[in-house]
Formats: sequence, structure tokens, C-alpha cells
Amino acid sequence: MLSDYHIHTYFSDDSQCPMEEIVQRAILVGLDEIAFTEHVDYGVKTDLNCNYENYFKEIEMMKEKYKGKLTIKAGIEFGVQSHTIPLFQKDYEKYPFDFIILSNHQVDDKEFWNYQFQEGRSQEEFQKAYYEAIYEVVQKYKQYSVLGHLDMIKRYDTYGDYPDSNIMDTVEKILRCIIADGKGIEVNTSCFKYGLKDLTPSREILKRYLQLGGTLLTIGSDTHDSEALGDHIPEVRGILKDIGFKQFCTFERMRPIYWEL
Repeated sequence: MLSDYHIHTYFSDDSQCPMEEIVQRAILVGLDEIAFTEHVDYGVKTDLNCNYENYFKEIEMMKEKYKGKLTIKAGIEFGVQSHTIPLFQKDYEKYPFDFIILSNHQVDDKEFWNYQFQEGRSQEEFQKAYYEAIYEVVQKYKQYSVLGHLDMIKRYDTYGDYPDSNIMDTVEKILRCIIADGKGIEVNTSCFKYGLKDLTPSREILKRYLQLGGTLLTIGSDTHDSEALGDHIPEVRGILKDIGFKQFCTFERMRPIYWEL
């Protein structure tokens, strides 16, 4: 089983890629299954979030057109903040998701990618605040499958390396919470695109997750175009085996399906 479980198309505000282009590329490169995971980020976006009605309609069209060639799942990426939890709860109750990535893209409606959140803070301050915000959310919100790109803040840290040891206490609390809730974490292979020195999350975080009893993993490219679909996924699977993981997951109607790495 070869799958990519983090994909954006023109249903996300930061992609122009047609859904069918992704499907055709997935078949060409030999993927067995994909999950589309379009952006929804309440609090900072209004008309820029995924249009659910059109999204599910097009997914059904793709499933029918490419039946027998590729398994397609309807996922979503929820960029949850504590004050936006009620809005995401309503979406979860209304739509038939197969898979939900819980991500943290902003805190107090301040984005990371444009450095609004980091502005005026020291490296230690924004790093710690980032993980504390995630911990706050996972304590309150439970309707998701995996926690996405856990140490994503490293993409947007102009100070350079910040040791995992400095944030591992909070990370461990996050990991213990999601394991107790029966949730998992995502390994996001965009670390290669961003030129990071380690995986996302890092090997040390992945090792700690395993030590704490975590076994539920998905792997996704976080691609916003067809060229990066499946990027480095076979390589990352090998790294995960070396760390000690045995399996990864796909999802159907929010239920994990385990596969051997």
C-alpha cells in the first residue's frame, strides 16, 4: 500500500491545482490511495476556506470516474485555535469526512507563515507559545484523526535551530494527550521541500511518540501541486522502520486502517 495523506488542490486558498490533475498524477506514479485535505482556518479566513458543497461533489465525480484505478478519500485540514473550536465541531457533525488533520497554523489569529505571530517575540517565546497553544487545543477538541506537522514552526523560525530538548516537556504532554484519546500524528514530508534538517516532526519527537506507546501514523507530502505528490514517502517509510515503527495508517469514515511499513 502506497498512499499520500496530505494533499491540497484549488479547494484550498494557497493552491491552484485541479483535483483531477492530482488524481491522474497519483495513478501515474503508482499510488494506491490518496486523501485530499483542504484548508479550513476559521478566525483568519472568511471566503477563502474550502467550499464543502463543491468539494464533496467533485470528490464523488473523481471516485466514479477513476473507480478501480485509485482509492480516493475525503479528508480535511482543520487549522484549529481554541476560540474557533465550536465552528469546527459544527463542520465535523455536518459533513462525511474520512480523515481529519488537526493543525495549528495561527495563534490568536496571527499567522506563522507571514511572521505576524513571531513579531515582537524572542525565539524562546514564540517556540514555547506555539506548542502550548497546540496542547491547549488537543485538550479541548477531539474530533480529528491525526495531529499534523507537529513542529511546523521550524519552517518559520528565522533564528535558526531551536533544540527539541527545550520544548520536549510540552511536546510530551501533547503526545500523551493524543495517545490517550486514540489519535495519531502525521509525518509530513514537506520537510524536504523546506530544506529542514530533520523530518517533520523530528526523529526525536517520533522516537518519544513511540516510547510513549504511539503507533498511529499517517504520511503525507502536504503538496499544493501535482509534481510533489508522494514526495519522499518511500524514503520516509524506511526511516520510520529504522526508528522502530511497524505500521502506518489510512482512514475510512474516521476509522484507522493499519498497513505494514
